[in-house]
Amino acid sequence: MSLLGKLFGGGGKGGKGPSPQEAIQKLRETEEMLTKKQEFLEKKIEQELQIAKKNGTKNKRAALQALKRKKRYEKQLAQIDGTLSTIEFQREALENANTNTEVLKNMGFAAKAMKSAHENMDIDKVDDLMQDITEQQELAQEISDAISKPVGFGEEFDEDELLAELDELEQEELDKNLLEIGGSENVPLPNVPSSSLPSRPAKKEEDEDDMEDLQRWAMEAM
Repeated sequence: MSLLGKLFGGGGKGGKGPSPQEAIQKLRETEEMLTKKQEFLEKKIEQELQIAKKNGTKNKRAALQALKRKKRYEKQLAQIDGTLSTIEFQREALENANTNTEVLKNMGFAAKAMKSAHENMDIDKVDDLMQDITEQQELAQEISDAISKPVGFGEEFDEDELLAELDELEQEELDKNLLEIGGSENVPLPNVPSSSLPSRPAKKEEDEDDMEDLQRWAMEAM
């Protein structure tokens, strides 16, 4: 019997092999069992180490026996580590194979659906249909352009003449505004003072009297 048969309880040659999901589940259960065994051995190793330390000077025989058991446990632990690595690798490979199988199955299903959808389609008929759609779209656009085109009922105007007339109206409005500004009343300006400006005061009084003279001159101008 093969290793897989031993692990998964497979029968003889005529027996049906386990499904990928069943095999993955079995591997996970085995991993959990070995992990618990690891934890147990690690505790036993620690216990034997403490016994050896405790009896190292008092009872050498007991200490040596504890160290021997510790070595056996460490050997078992190393074997379990290797087994777990192998099982983990096998489980990951099986999971990837199962995923690929599902992907291929779904791709095949999609391919069949696409083939069924295209079964009654003729590429020549599709080309003819697309050509008819294009022609109808072009016709619809021509109709829309014709409807949206403004209709003057025979009234045609020269755009240049209209622009020239608009310029004339703007110029007349501008001339009218200028004439109204020119004909308005003049703004009265202040009268020129009749008295002459005061003579320049002496140098020592210049700073004090200058401001008073300017104020008086401004009052007379008003």
